[in-house]
Amino acid sequence: MRALDRWRDSLAAWAIPADVGQHESPWVLPREVFVRRCDRQLERREGASLRLTEEALGSGGSVLDVGAAAGAASVPLRGVTDLVAVDGDAELLAELTRRASARTVLGLWPEVAESCPVADVVVCGHVVYNVPDLAPFVAALTSHARRLVVVETAERHPLTALNPLWRHFHGVERPTGPTAEDFAECLRELGIEPRVERWSRAPAAEHADFASLVEVTRRRLCLPRDRASEVDGQLRALGIDPERPPDLGSSGDDVVTLSWRPRVIH
Repeated sequence: MRALDRWRDSLAAWAIPADVGQHESPWVLPREVFVRRCDRQLERREGASLRLTEEALGSGGSVLDVGAAAGAASVPLRGVTDLVAVDGDAELLAELTRRASARTVLGLWPEVAESCPVADVVVCGHVVYNVPDLAPFVAALTSHARRLVVVETAERHPLTALNPLWRHFHGVERPTGPTAEDFAECLRELGIEPRVERWSRAPAAEHADFASLVEVTRRRLCLPRDRASEVDGQLRALGIDPERPPDLGSSGDDVVTLSWRPRVIH
């Protein structure tokens, strides 16, 4: 089986099992997590993605941020002369423009790619695990970059952090992939040899409080509201620090940055 097919099938395996009742949509978008991540990156300026992007920008250049959310991958950058941010969530794009001057494009990549300009650097942070069909997605990233494409992602599918809880509450074994290495294999299959850097993000609170983490986790586990106290107890049993609640369906602290130069000279 091709790497691209394995990637697609691995993502499809994350569908909610048919025998698990859904009281509310489990696909929660915790906007506060993305906003806090951007603000934290403005303060800390950490990681290989930021460093590689700024090296490519040099004394100045334009940036296209695909799947921008609140702007953690682009707003903290130095040397940006023009920023275009693409995302499917209008509220998160509004948060980005409160923090930086940017033109925004509302929609999903690569469907809106034709509405976006070519930029010196294209950045894409924590999006690829939402993309079953990587070939057109990656092709559009590459064709919109003059100097460099920088993709940041978690080491493994972020929802794997919830696997012990699925086992506890539902007796269900959830998938363990795909991983960043699987993504790299897909890139190689597409004729791209990425530069790969692994690094760790400094631990930090991603939710404003422990109660917010409990609520988001309850919904992701397809549990009714009256079981929130059980979720609370299990999170504590897993060793989650109530003073520093992470988002257990988000990026985590083990991060991989993959970058490559486009072949086409614009």
